[in-house]
Amino acid sequence: MKRVQACILLVILGFSGLIPHVAAAETYPVTPRATETVSDEQQSGRRVVIVSAKGNVDNAVEQVKDAVPSAKIRHVFKVVYGGFSLDLLEEDIDVLKKLDGIARVDDIAIYQPSLESSIPFVGAGKSDKRHLGPGGEALTGKGVKVGVIDTGVDYEHPDLRANVKGGYDVIDEDEDPMETKADQGEPTFHGTHVAGVIAANGRIKGVAPEAEIYAYRALGPGGQGTTEQVLEAIEKAVADGVDVLNLSLGNTVNGPDWPTSLALDRAVDKGVVAVTSSGNSGPNMWTVGSPGTSAKAISVGASLPPVEIPYMTLTNEKERRLELTPLVGAKPWKLKRDIPVVEAGHGLVSDYKDVDAKGKLVLVKRGRSTFAEKMETARKAGATGILIYNNLKGSFAGGVMQSVDLIGASLSKEDGEWLLEQLDHSKKELSVRTGYEQKQDLLASFSSRGPVTETWEVKPDLVAPGVAIQSTVPKGYLGLNGTSMASPHVAGAAALLIQQHPDWNPEQVKAALMNTTKCLVDEQGREYMPHEQGAGRLQVDKALETKTLVYPSSLTFGTWEKKAPRTKRELTVTIENMESKARVYHIVPPLGELDGIEWETPFSVTVGPNEKKQVTLAADIDPALLQEGLHAGTVEITGGSDTIRLPYVLFMEEPNYPRVMAFQFVHGDAKNSYYYEYYLPGGAEESGIALFDPDTFEFVDVLVSHEHSERGMVSGELSDLNVAPGRYRALVFAKSEGVKDTIEAFIDVGEPPLFPKEG
Repeated sequence: MKRVQACILLVILGFSGLIPHVAAAETYPVTPRATETVSDEQQSGRRVVIVSAKGNVDNAVEQVKDAVPSAKIRHVFKVVYGGFSLDLLEEDIDVLKKLDGIARVDDIAIYQPSLESSIPFVGAGKSDKRHLGPGGEALTGKGVKVGVIDTGVDYEHPDLRANVKGGYDVIDEDEDPMETKADQGEPTFHGTHVAGVIAANGRIKGVAPEAEIYAYRALGPGGQGTTEQVLEAIEKAVADGVDVLNLSLGNTVNGPDWPTSLALDRAVDKGVVAVTSSGNSGPNMWTVGSPGTSAKAISVGASLPPVEIPYMTLTNEKERRLELTPLVGAKPWKLKRDIPVVEAGHGLVSDYKDVDAKGKLVLVKRGRSTFAEKMETARKAGATGILIYNNLKGSFAGGVMQSVDLIGASLSKEDGEWLLEQLDHSKKELSVRTGYEQKQDLLASFSSRGPVTETWEVKPDLVAPGVAIQSTVPKGYLGLNGTSMASPHVAGAAALLIQQHPDWNPEQVKAALMNTTKCLVDEQGREYMPHEQGAGRLQVDKALETKTLVYPSSLTFGTWEKKAPRTKRELTVTIENMESKARVYHIVPPLGELDGIEWETPFSVTVGPNEKKQVTLAADIDPALLQEGLHAGTVEITGGSDTIRLPYVLFMEEPNYPRVMAFQFVHGDAKNSYYYEYYLPGGAEESGIALFDPDTFEFVDVLVSHEHSERGMVSGELSDLNVAPGRYRALVFAKSEGVKDTIEAFIDVGEPPLFPKEG
């Protein structure tokens, strides 16, 4: 069987880094291995791509058949995408792109999912006379169809059995969207967990416990799927008439026009409320990935419900606290005694030489092997637990699909390197002590931040609980972390709103959810920025009680050059009054907060009963008076008992977004062939991939070099590389607008591309 070459891993499960985002592999610097299989008849040098048609899809298909004899049409997407997927020879890609009927060509991507106290915490699960449907019935999501595009759903689970009404298995092309079982490959559970947050109705209760679940299995064994499969699932769901669609999956492409993002935009145009996780690649800006970049979908970040967070201190240095994020699949972190800690490199088998790990915690660095391999190697070495510290700035959430008999947690890069330094400088063995701290309503450090490149839109749209979320999994229940867990809270809330207001369109549902959020502040009391929390944290009860809608519910004034003349930019919002009497609304812009911006808005607006009115918000901007960088704030609209905050962003000069992202390097179909890709969100004057020795950092070779690339994915196939087989440190670089950025990753050259294993 051959392997499809395009491979953008989506890590969004509840636990970032595994988490399907359940994935067992990390985004960087591990070399991903493509797993999708294609027919045995396919020959070396072929590729599967997603094609967008300029006009009529059928005409474009016929044009391709005539002009590209090697092309084999796989699936046609007319409902939400306006295009098709096809398999063709690599050498025919340029011919395909030049056809008049073709708008764009994208490689497929491999998606992995991103993985009950949280439900009452956000104001759901209450019996309240203020929360009734149009017939006076309690709001439970009854009669609302919610599609879950994921790894499938265990419809035999007692808490879900009554609610799963249908769906489709895109992977096996049948009507049975069950989770992958052990005899089919690496088993999955992510979709069942997501479905439980939405609509479990048994031992635990979801946000909308009587909603109808339609399961679409687009992610197969191990939680992997492709752009093509996700698009097909969206098409199926929309055709089946779902009211709400949840996608707890994503990739690292921060761009508004990736196929899955565009498909969700079109699903919304057809009346579907689309909800998606923002990603688990935080805490830096620009880390939200597609489809969380969809303009019309609801992108959801992760916050903390009331939760007990473990932390560590050295027994001889108690001033510095090292915050822990427990690893999914490991034993619960409930240490009550001091325990020695030792360091073991990247956690490879070879790193344990001369390391006595028995009965101790092992500190290892993220990268060069999967979480599962690190944990299993530590277990075999006799360790009591494992600490994996990040290889990128900040924290991460992670885990494995199969349980491992040891405790485990992740650390931020900063905390891990500090602990490593203490170990290196100590002349005696060091021990750590665990403490616990109650926290809530903080952003999860792993939650991806926006905004979106090119459009500069605010994302995520809002946040919801995504840490230690208990929900259903095959044969039981499990607590998971991730924006994958936050997204279904919002999908369930959308189901309640649709039951309450069956005539609402997706924009109204989105507005109700965003207009009624709670603004969050960090531990220093600083209000989180719009690109971090969107409008704020979900409050279901407030959304069900609102009498006013304002949309769009976030604003962007785009980018400005310092040398630009003073200019007025106008944005229009709609205020909708749902009461039976007229209401007077006051517009309160952030006057005086920024030199260089003068706001021009009406002082008040009267909106009649059950009417809506458009209002112009104008900002008179003098770029010469504004400092470079991001400027953000809120515009308040008050009326009656409602106060609605509209977050806005504005950039002075070209934003400092990453010039390169989403790098992947995999073995191709032919012997000694390789496929690479990376995304350029703003294009680049020059870009490429350079190889270095992983230990000495000595330069080896330039693998790829490109000049004057447009915005989008850069990809290609390589063969017979002029370097010796082995593992290399790859430096992916791009220069755009005078700014140069790099990504570091480890890649394998030569067969077989295996991580070190015990014999």
